[in-house]
Amino acid sequence: MKKTIFIAGGGTGGHIYPGLAIAQALQKEDPGLDIRFVGTSYGLEKKIIPQNNFPLHLINIGGLNGVPFFKKILVFLKFPIAFFQCVYLILKYRPLFVFGVGGYSSGPFVLTSALLGKPTALFESNAHPGITNIILSKFVKVSFTLFEESKNYLKTKIVETFGFPVRNNMALAPRRDNKNLRILIFGGSQGARGINITVSNALNKFPEELSDVEFVHQTGKVDFPTYKDTYANKKNVKCMEYLDPIKSYYDWADLIFCRAGASTLSELAACGKAAVLIPFPFAADDHQKKNAESMVNRKAAEMILQKDFTAEAFLKTVLDFKNKREKILELEKNIQKTYIPNAAQNIAKYILRKS
Repeated sequence: MKKTIFIAGGGTGGHIYPGLAIAQALQKEDPGLDIRFVGTSYGLEKKIIPQNNFPLHLINIGGLNGVPFFKKILVFLKFPIAFFQCVYLILKYRPLFVFGVGGYSSGPFVLTSALLGKPTALFESNAHPGITNIILSKFVKVSFTLFEESKNYLKTKIVETFGFPVRNNMALAPRRDNKNLRILIFGGSQGARGINITVSNALNKFPEELSDVEFVHQTGKVDFPTYKDTYANKKNVKCMEYLDPIKSYYDWADLIFCRAGASTLSELAACGKAAVLIPFPFAADDHQKKNAESMVNRKAAEMILQKDFTAEAFLKTVLDFKNKREKILELEKNIQKTYIPNAAQNIAKYILRKS
C-alpha cells in the first residue's frame, strides 16, 4: 500500500502555492510518496492542483468569514456531509500525515484527521491567525509559522518558525544603480482596485513631478483595459495585466508598492526588495494590516493604510524615496533579515520524520 500524505486547504494562491511547494519538496525527499490534496470546488485549487499533477479530492464546505448570516447557516448544515466525506477519504487512503495550509477544506479535514488519531500539522502564514487555525490548534500538535507573533494565538504544543515556502525562482535580486527611480506597483494576480485608482490619479495629477520616475503598474485583468488607455501617452509608465514572470519585475524595481499578504511579503524578503505596503482593509481578521505592522516594527517596510493612500500621499512617498535613496538600502537590508530560506524542504523533512 502506498504511503499517502494529504495536504488540505486552498481558496487563494496564498494557501495553494505553499502547499504545492511542500508537496514538491516531499516528493523530492521520497519519490514514492502518494501526495493528495483536499479542497473545494469554490477555490483556485480546482484549476491549479491538477495542472501540477497532484490528485485533488473535493469536499462540500464553504467559508464563514465575511458572509451573510443565512449563508453561514448553510455552511453549518454542510458540516455533517463534509465530515463523512473526510472520514471516507481518511479510511480509504489511511494517510501517514495530514497537513493543513488554510482555506475552507482545511478545517473539517484536519479536525477529522486529528480526531481519528492521524498525525497532523498546521501552516499559519499570518501574524494574526484566522479563527479556523486558532480552533484547530487545540487539536493539532504542531504548527509551522512565518511570524513569531502568531505564537501568541496558536495552542499547539509545538510551534516551529520555518518560514514561508516561496516559488523556486525567488532569490536575492541583483544590486543595480539606476539613474531614475524604478517603481513596481501590484495588487496580486487579480490586481487591487483601491491601489489602481490612487496610483492612476497621482500619475495623471502630477505628471511633471513624476516625469523622471519609471513605473510598472500591474492592474489585474478587470481593470487592465481602462488603465491601458489611461497610460497610453505616458512614456514613463508601463501598464501590465499580469506580471509573468514576476521575478524579472522584482529584479527591475528599486521600490515596490503592494498589498501585505504573507506570500508577497515572503517573496519581497527572498528577493530583498524595499516596499511600501498598503494592506487590504477587508482581509479576514485584518491580518494584512497585522502582517504589515510586523514588518514595520522590524524596519523592514513602510506602510500606508488604504484610507490614507491618496494621490498626494503617493507623490510624497515617491519623492521622499527618490531624494533619499539610502532609505531603500536600509529597507532592503532589514527585509533580507526576515527571510527564512529552505522553508518547504525543512517542513517536508519534519513531516517525514513524524510520519
